Amino acid sequence: MKKISISTLIVILISTLSFSIKDSIKSIEIGTKAPMSSQKLKDISGNEYSLENLKKENGLLVVFSCNSCPFVVGNQKTEGWEGRYNEIYKIALSNNIGMTLINSNEAKRDGADSFDKMKERSNKMNYKASYLLDKNNVMADAFGASTTPHIFLFNKDLKLVYKGAIDDNVDSKDMVKSKWLSDAITNLGLGKEINPSVTRNSGCSIKRKN
Repeated sequence: MKKISISTLIVILISTLSFSIKDSIKSIEIGTKAPMSSQKLKDISGNEYSLENLKKENGLLVVFSCNSCPFVVGNQKTEGWEGRYNEIYKIALSNNIGMTLINSNEAKRDGADSFDKMKERSNKMNYKASYLLDKNNVMADAFGASTTPHIFLFNKDLKLVYKGAIDDNVDSKDMVKSKWLSDAITNLGLGKEINPSVTRNSGCSIKRKN
């Protein structure tokens, strides 16, 4: 019988847990106006921004993220999606669409997802997008965001046009076959139909405090 490594078991357990929690949280539907769009959140720069502040002419991309989930940062077995953030930012910018990362892991504020750790992570990875702290996970609750990462793309009227995953392969960028998010961003910028508009988000559960 083939042995399974401890790291592989951890990823499997995290994935299983995230799916069970994710399926119990209902995210906003396509066509819904971005909730709490005027609510200001603290950026790692110390400034405060709302979704309305960060939206560009053609819309806004919101990515619920964190500093520690292997689906975001990777591990020995998976590349993680975080390394693709800056490429996505460039695609969004070229289509006149804003982008922001939001950390809603309120239950881990004393550890890996503290504000200081958010600043460290952003500096290490050279994030181009703003990185906002969602105090008491109120924004995640309003969106129905369930995993890190969880993607929400809005049009110029801040109405949801795509939600779900970045692409179909967290393990390796080179093995991606379906670039759902980048295709959605490009089509939004061109005024074309987004299909699919919904994909299954995968990741660790957002660590809510309540």
